[in-house]
Amino acid sequence: MDYYDILISMLGSTIRLSIPLIFTALAGLFSERAGVFDIGLEGKMLAAAFAAACMATVTGSAWAGLGAGIIVSVIFGLLHGFTSITNRGNQIVSGVAINFLIAGLTVVLGQAWFGQGGRTPQLGADARFVPIILPGADAMRGVPIIGPLYANVISGNNILTYLAFLAVPISWWILYRTRFGLRLRAVGENPGAVDTAGISVAWLRYRSLICAGILCGFSGTYLAIAQSAGFIANMSAGKGYIALAALIFAKWKPVPVMLSCLLFGFLDAFSNFMQGKAVPGIGEVPVQIFQALPYILTCILLAGFIGVAKPPKAGGVPYTKER
Repeated sequence: MDYYDILISMLGSTIRLSIPLIFTALAGLFSERAGVFDIGLEGKMLAAAFAAACMATVTGSAWAGLGAGIIVSVIFGLLHGFTSITNRGNQIVSGVAINFLIAGLTVVLGQAWFGQGGRTPQLGADARFVPIILPGADAMRGVPIIGPLYANVISGNNILTYLAFLAVPISWWILYRTRFGLRLRAVGENPGAVDTAGISVAWLRYRSLICAGILCGFSGTYLAIAQSAGFIANMSAGKGYIALAALIFAKWKPVPVMLSCLLFGFLDAFSNFMQGKAVPGIGEVPVQIFQALPYILTCILLAGFIGVAKPPKAGGVPYTKER
């Protein structure tokens, strides 16, 4: 395998591994732009993955699995809203509680329903989102440079992959070119001014959490029935937290969110590629070093090496209407 083939393989893996991060980071973008910190992204992604795998197992339909994943994720998003918006509870505590609840609940229900140690049964091709071969991919495979890029990176992905990249400009348009987006960003900066204008702060924040739940539903569904062939315990593996780090790295802007998620996806793909390979001048490095690269970068970014990343001013603060 020459260097270009290695590069193509790395790019393909980067895209596949970054998709759940893109969906989840965009989910956090909607909620945090409205002033709601959503640490529960990890839990909602895991809940969506479990619901999608269960529904796909029962119905044999990947689309039914996607619908179940979105519904369950939105329900937990509304639970977070009920705790932190309606009852003005601590948003961080609420999100962490959701993460712990779902981490245990999925294992218990999985064991009770399927008796496979918290796993769901292996899904067949009909119950999963399978790769789509774009027109001309096979014909262009032999074309130098462009052919392998089109055939192995652009083509051969499932529909959720293309929807993830489509969600980036859609999110930008919603946030910056619609009345809803303008109000959502305003409520994250100055909820008092929005309330004075006669607009419900609580309802806007609930709608932001619904948007976040939908996107987390896509993310979890991708993990369970697109990237994998079923649910396994804790399959989100901290991706919700990495998505939050990517969101901070991108300073709460949609296009930089996509680029930062691709960076994290590349590090994950690089760690997979380097397993069992020797580093020149050093020799074989323990695989754990490469697996830790995304988390090391997360710590570096959160330590402030990207400059000042200022969150929305009202973020994390429950709004109390002045009388």
